[in-house]
Amino acid sequence: RLNLPRPRLGVYKQGASSHRASSSSSSSFPSHLSASSANMKFVVLACLAAVAAAAPQQFSRPIDQGRPEYKHIEILRDEREDRGDGNFRYEFETENGIHVNAVGTPGSQGQSNIEGFFRFPLDDGTIGEVQYVADELGYRPQSNLIPTGPPLPAHAIEQIRLAEELRRQGVEWDQYGFRINRK
Repeated sequence: RLNLPRPRLGVYKQGASSHRASSSSSSSFPSHLSASSANMKFVVLACLAAVAAAAPQQFSRPIDQGRPEYKHIEILRDEREDRGDGNFRYEFETENGIHVNAVGTPGSQGQSNIEGFFRFPLDDGTIGEVQYVADELGYRPQSNLIPTGPPLPAHAIEQIRLAEELRRQGVEWDQYGFRINRK
């Protein structure tokens, strides 16, 4: 059982007048506190009404709004061949200009070596093409669609030439770029 303090009955002064709280009143708090409580309830209710009024009025969008229009594209060719020994080839072509071709052979390190290309229509109506090789040296695409960096400045080319010359002379560097003295 909790021992909570009982509200005191007595005289509370507010300004020049005084109010007597009695046990027969509906609240054991003075009237100025009841008015403050009523004001707080009104403010909370007004805030809730403002939040409700600011909420989105439409909770779902129409099914067709915001979705792109899809058009059926006919598949013109879909050829696949897998010999099961790492050799394979496939070709895929659609009526809108998508064309994929790849030939795979077993690689020297257990990987598949793949040479191929893919073409696809661009927004301006032209066809983009990427030719690629994927082997033990990685994936190497070639295309005019792939951006190229700016040319190297003269001082960088000179540093590369100097490093190659030192390498031919047998000079080595560690992973931090410091020279390793073997002698």
